[in-house]
Amino acid sequence: MNSLNNPQDLLTDIKVATKRLERAIIVSGGEFSLILACSNSVKKQQQILSYLTASSLINIQEITLSPTDETLYTTVKSVLGTAQPEALMILGLESVEAINQLILSTNMMRDEFRKSFHFPVVLWLNDEILQKLIWLAPDLKNWAANTIRFDVAQKQLIETTALSA
Repeated sequence: MNSLNNPQDLLTDIKVATKRLERAIIVSGGEFSLILACSNSVKKQQQILSYLTASSLINIQEITLSPTDETLYTTVKSVLGTAQPEALMILGLESVEAINQLILSTNMMRDEFRKSFHFPVVLWLNDEILQKLIWLAPDLKNWAANTIRFDVAQKQLIETTALSA
């Protein structure tokens, strides 16, 4: 990936990842699917969401978790009620104080997501939350296709910087 040396390549990588995310949402069409979108920058998440909502014909609803949320399923259920959006973006996982509890409860309730939600759910997470998800909820993680990444992993950035020094 030459993205570190060329800002234009980085922009192209983000556009490609955004198109992958949009395609994953479209392919799910009316069925539950779990999509993991990883970015370590909340600002970048907002930019991508703005682009998606402006350029896509899909009605995308957003839920931002609060630091005090303890369960994902009940939080989403209480916000949506009986509504079934075309797609749902869940933001704010990095701000949840009891993130381990939230991840564990989400893993235990994963079948309820499939039963109740007939739309794709996109979980926006950073590298730290992704690692917790892999460690604490491997079954849930396995439901998702490959994680769609929107920035270079920190380790890769360090390695590339060290090589070019």
